[in-house]
Amino acid sequence: MEVRKLTQDEKFDARLISTLAFHFRMEDPEKQKQESMTDPVEDWGAFDDGGRLMAHILHLKYMFRFDGEWVPSGGIGAVSTLPEYRNCGAIRGIFEKLLQSAYREGQVLSGLYPFNHAFYRKFGYEVVRWRDKYTLSPAVLSEYRFEGRAVQWQQDAPVSEYTALYEKLASAFNLAIRRDDKRMLEDHIKAEWSKDRRFSYMLYEEDHPVAYLSFQDVRSDSAILSVKDYAWDGGVGFRALLGFLARFTADYGSITISLPTCLELASVIHSPRSYDIEQSGAQNYMVRVVNVKKALEIMRKPADCSFTVQVSDEMIPQNSGTWLVQNGQVRRTKKRPDLSASVQALGQLAVGSVSLTEAMLREDVKVNGNAEMLSRVFVRKPILVADHY
Repeated sequence: MEVRKLTQDEKFDARLISTLAFHFRMEDPEKQKQESMTDPVEDWGAFDDGGRLMAHILHLKYMFRFDGEWVPSGGIGAVSTLPEYRNCGAIRGIFEKLLQSAYREGQVLSGLYPFNHAFYRKFGYEVVRWRDKYTLSPAVLSEYRFEGRAVQWQQDAPVSEYTALYEKLASAFNLAIRRDDKRMLEDHIKAEWSKDRRFSYMLYEEDHPVAYLSFQDVRSDSAILSVKDYAWDGGVGFRALLGFLARFTADYGSITISLPTCLELASVIHSPRSYDIEQSGAQNYMVRVVNVKKALEIMRKPADCSFTVQVSDEMIPQNSGTWLVQNGQVRRTKKRPDLSASVQALGQLAVGSVSLTEAMLREDVKVNGNAEMLSRVFVRKPILVADHY
């Protein structure tokens, strides 16, 4: 088996594999073939001994927010294998080389949307439950009033105000992906509202942008306003967003919106109908540490921080060993580890999806000493994963 990055000529074959694996319809194969010839995304493939492409993985490059810094990171997508080659180790072979390449490039973190948690744990990823989904009637928000100005986005209008609001909100959350105007436009705003039934609005208070939302009109048994993207500037912006949604009582039977787990809607909302809000969790995202040394260096820590952590990482052996974190420096050590953790568990701890107390319930986490310091280092942190790939 040969594993390597695909050439432009091979990327169309990779798209065909994904079409089969994800049950897509390829409406215009010739157009897809032409687009694949200029597709800039890094694509890795595994080939059989006869040179046939068996499986592939897209390796997208992003900047993730991590404890106050934007760090180079990767997004894994389109993981797919032809049926006749499944269970032969093709995906494992790709991950082994892809992750080594990511390490050499200086990436700190890697994320993906899993079809199966156990499958991706084998490659060092672990669940990050960042969001709760809320379903409510617009009438639940009846006590909120938005008295400012709402402006619907129109074709060819600038999106710089949307990007600026998102960046301000995202700066406070781990795992948020950095957006420029192009990403904002193409992935979150641009749509033909009459055809796609997707709408984006910027909300202003005294001509100052305080919030935006993008929502989809969904028709099933009743009309649903499904919020797809948003950002707000402080309490004024958040309340403006709720007040604007309250205007749709006559249009929609319900609203759906996903919020970070650190923001429990029922705890902050003022409504006589709070009991009518339905809340459900989601665990459709996973993360792994690509470079343990860099992650430990960047992590927000107490000024007097000093501890040792032992890590095991099958895919990236450079991460394995015991690390001393002291005086802002991270280096290998032969000292007894205060904390022993798999790379999967360390990923959760580093980004703050679990606290040390929660992580200690795992069988692959052990605290050997220095528990008070470790509990100050490994705490829960706000997480936002608003970009799908």
